[in-house]
Amino acid sequence: MKLLSILGSALALTVLAAPAQAEVVQSSELGFVTSDSTIVKAAPDEVWDDLVEPSEWWNPDHSYSLDAENFYLDAYEAGCFCESLPDDGFAEHMRVIHAAPGKLLRMSGAIGPLQSEAITGTLSIALTPVDGGTKIEWTYVVIGYGRFPMEAIATAVDAVQSEQLMRLARLVDNATPQVPVQPIH
Repeated sequence: MKLLSILGSALALTVLAAPAQAEVVQSSELGFVTSDSTIVKAAPDEVWDDLVEPSEWWNPDHSYSLDAENFYLDAYEAGCFCESLPDDGFAEHMRVIHAAPGKLLRMSGAIGPLQSEAITGTLSIALTPVDGGTKIEWTYVVIGYGRFPMEAIATAVDAVQSEQLMRLARLVDNATPQVPVQPIH
């Protein structure tokens, strides 16, 4: 029942987050791929510095503790994208599998309602220098078995992933994470 509640909330977020939503580029009963990108007015190394501080940009509504300050990311071999919880608890959201500072962060794991299922994913965040800044490309490839249709959750996961990218972009461009930024497609 709790899973259905989480899925319902995630699907409701899809409607609320539609302006920042990117694209589900592939979807089937086996999994899905979401993709989004934006350009910020900062060099790749500056973007990296903010990227590895998720407590500064992650939306606390998409956490177990409801407090973004509890997020941390160890951007090194087998590092953890984790969240501290009360009473010495924690949640591992993803594990770092490739870190090239200023260029690429790749992590493996299941985020949010996917975590309680036999599902995994690979999140790749590529930073490419462009004239006047950096293009951030955010791609999440998900596969596995869940107690819900994969195609049904893909749009909600896409909305949440796109929201996190837009919050990071706003932080990088020296704004607050709540101010809208337009994705590029």
